[in-house]
Amino acid sequence: MKSGENYNSRRRFIQKLAAFSVMAAVPHFLFSCKEKLSGFILKATGTNHILGHRLWLKNFPPPSRIVQMPYLIIGGGITGLSASRQLKKNGIDDFYVLEIESNVGGNSSNGANNYSKFPLAAHYLPLPNIRDKELLAFLEESKIIISYNKGMPIFDEQQLCFDPNERLFIRNTWQSDLIPKYGNSSESDRQIDLFFQLISAYRSKKGTDGKYFFDIPLHFCSKDSDLDDLDNKTMKTWLNENNFDADELLLYVDYCCKDDFGLGIEFVSAWAGIHYFAARKHENTMYNDTVLTWPEGNGRLVEHLKYYAKNNVLSNTLVYEIKIENNTVKVLAYNAETNESIHFIAERVIVCTPQFINKYLFQERKKIYEGFHYAPWFSATVTLLEIPDNDSFPLSWDNVILKGKGLGYVYNQHQHLEQVIDRKVITYYYSFSSDDLANDRKQLLKKPVSYWKELMIADLKIAHPDIEEFIIDIEIHKIGHGMISPVPGFLKGQYLYEASECIENKIYFAHSDLSGISIFEEAFHQGINVVNKIINDATLDT
Repeated sequence: MKSGENYNSRRRFIQKLAAFSVMAAVPHFLFSCKEKLSGFILKATGTNHILGHRLWLKNFPPPSRIVQMPYLIIGGGITGLSASRQLKKNGIDDFYVLEIESNVGGNSSNGANNYSKFPLAAHYLPLPNIRDKELLAFLEESKIIISYNKGMPIFDEQQLCFDPNERLFIRNTWQSDLIPKYGNSSESDRQIDLFFQLISAYRSKKGTDGKYFFDIPLHFCSKDSDLDDLDNKTMKTWLNENNFDADELLLYVDYCCKDDFGLGIEFVSAWAGIHYFAARKHENTMYNDTVLTWPEGNGRLVEHLKYYAKNNVLSNTLVYEIKIENNTVKVLAYNAETNESIHFIAERVIVCTPQFINKYLFQERKKIYEGFHYAPWFSATVTLLEIPDNDSFPLSWDNVILKGKGLGYVYNQHQHLEQVIDRKVITYYYSFSSDDLANDRKQLLKKPVSYWKELMIADLKIAHPDIEEFIIDIEIHKIGHGMISPVPGFLKGQYLYEASECIENKIYFAHSDLSGISIFEEAFHQGINVVNKIINDATLDT
């Protein structure tokens, strides 16, 4: 296949690979299981770690053919899809996206059952800051933003979280909002108020370059170093230094850090913890503390991005070698559907895989990648006859249990317009926050799915004592490397810079973990920025 091949020949090539998908060599359900427990069905899924672990062995057949293509994108998560969109917007159609999973989307993927779609991980998008013109343009082309009023975006109301959006189970009752309020002491309330006063000051604080110290995406942030010392301590240390010791406040901030970083206040840097609260500016006063969400979570955003790569994706394809050879990039990849290896020759390669994968592809950079830490996660989607509740506050989209082991659950049908819903579907989240993430990861994959089922049910019983009697089905989704965790010294250190450096203007790197924070906005901008850099470098070369 020649460089610059036409659309139809590329489409036929992809269709040929897809024809083998009926009996895939390593299907998704190979590492899933089903078992009947306590009267309901229990299933386990996960990322394609069996195929991924073959990177250790590299026991692949020799390449059976050579394919030439100007551009290759390795990885079909949000960054890879965003890079596809940016290539297409620059008139570049000659590229492939090589994706290890059967579907693109990464941590924004979703599932579905007979009653609802549901997220497997990422499940919402906060309203973007007004300066983020690239993201606003994407949301507008996706018909999530429907118009503007005095420079402020107007969002499609059916894609904004319906009321009630949040509730917290505290002292045996549900309250509105996730900030603890019910039954607090006056001292706890005082500390919570003071905390948000400090956050407000950080939110508006700018450097001498006129940029905010805390912004999204992170490359918008001020380059001044005045607050860099915050990255050298944990969030818990910063809270202690400011005399914050109210249990309610500490639990709330700990929850927030786990929600975005996987790790709690004992392990996350103070700069990252403050960024969580201060980076979103809430300039659009038409909307009060809401988010964009869908039954399938950020799978909806994946569907919009997939439009730009729909004829360019080769799924179930694992890249196991990348190197520069004869002034081009040699890429060897194994396709699990056809059980063959393919030798790709590309002019430019965009590596959109996380650094825990890259360490097996670029051995010379392995020491750099040791500075990247990833928290394991699991989510559990539960189908119920009904959600037994004490009716102290209505079922909401986000439902969190104070002092619970996990991060609560989202009600996946919250955005449904039907008045009567036959079965309820929720997705529960659990992150592993400790100083030994490697062992946590091992335990997540090693322990039987029944162990995690029992943990989840026990956690939910704090707020719903009879919930087990109503369960029809549970699907547990394990993610060994859930998200990048910004430990002290990481965001302002050298690891991010060194891992982002391209190789000979041929091999480029982009992923949300190269920003240091695993949120949609960072992944989205990583894809845009890397394509812009490639185009700029190519212009300079000529």
